[in-house]
Amino acid sequence: MDMHPNAKLLTDFYSAFQRLDAEAMAACYAAEVRFSDPVFPMLQGSEAGDMWRMLAARARDFSLKFDDVSADDHSGSAHWVATYTFSQTGNTVVNDIQASFEFKDGKIVRHVDHFDLWRWARQALGPKGLLLGWTPLVRAAIRKQAAKGLAAHRKQEAK
Repeated sequence: MDMHPNAKLLTDFYSAFQRLDAEAMAACYAAEVRFSDPVFPMLQGSEAGDMWRMLAARARDFSLKFDDVSADDHSGSAHWVATYTFSQTGNTVVNDIQASFEFKDGKIVRHVDHFDLWRWARQALGPKGLLLGWTPLVRAAIRKQAAKGLAAHRKQEAK
């Protein structure tokens, strides 16, 4: 059975992710791509590729599995699970993610990852995440720290 070209694009994207090949991942995105997830709520254009570059560079004990890839001419979806060591605490995280996509001219123009941020915080941050990871204050702190890390990565890469 032939795979739809956009399903192949998603398969290529996640296969590159398994190899931590952020350049190949970014190449699947259109220049005007919009990305969002619970940690990075609104990235646009090169910010999205730079996020993957940062995450790939920081990855420790990383593995990724993906399945349920489907796509048509306009939209698609996939399920993926990333397992890694969170560098700030040394805790193991297993993040279960449902992704949705929109396509234009053979590229991803919109990518939205859905996952439970409280579940992630419980794993990544330990007791603090368990007790406070559901609160808006801690969620905002997680987002702020992630944005700060991405800004620093982008600044370093620009040198």
